[in-house]
Amino acid sequence: MPVFDLSQTPLRDLNSALHKLGAGANDTAFEVVNPRGHHAVAVGIDAPVTVEVRGSVGYYCAGMNDGGTVTVHGSAGPGVAENMMSGTVIIEGDASQYAGATGRGGLLVIKGNAASRCGISMKGIDIVVKGSIGHMSAFMGQSGHLVVCGDAGEALGDSIYEAKLFVRGTVKSLGADCIEKEMRPEHLEKLTELLGKAGISDVKPEEFKRYGSARKLYNFNIDNADAY
Repeated sequence: MPVFDLSQTPLRDLNSALHKLGAGANDTAFEVVNPRGHHAVAVGIDAPVTVEVRGSVGYYCAGMNDGGTVTVHGSAGPGVAENMMSGTVIIEGDASQYAGATGRGGLLVIKGNAASRCGISMKGIDIVVKGSIGHMSAFMGQSGHLVVCGDAGEALGDSIYEAKLFVRGTVKSLGADCIEKEMRPEHLEKLTELLGKAGISDVKPEEFKRYGSARKLYNFNIDNADAY
């Protein structure tokens, strides 16, 4: 297993090694030590490689991930897993703003709390947060799932499209066009699947509420002018 000590080795060397991986590559697992809050750690992965980061990272860790499995044994700064395409990103600690922003696929697991705008403009990514999330999360969420085992801040799901939101705790307020919706058997089944993938076994799907789009902002209506 290649080990990159970022106190001794330039970050560019790590990312370059990850970008050179292709079919039949001998190295399929990497370890990163002393990340010391570096930004853009393990970005642009496009191979089924495993990266273990031993410590906390700065912004945009694992951005644009496409098939890799990245685990951060610490916390992450803004934009972790931004624009992820596929694969898995696991944050053992907390995540800062806009975690999983614009993500198109894959699974992001945050075992601590996530700050504001978690899942903003999500486009197919699945995000599971064991703790709570901040305000304006899932703003303009287009597709995918956001599962929150704790509480949600103000304006959850503002201007949401068809992303599905599940919150176990309290929601401070819902954003424009976001409403509570019926929890049907297929949603409980999906919740069970996502919680299982995230390794969360101490909560029950029946404890969650579902939120989504009221579909009143899809077309302009003068009665809703104040919401645009």
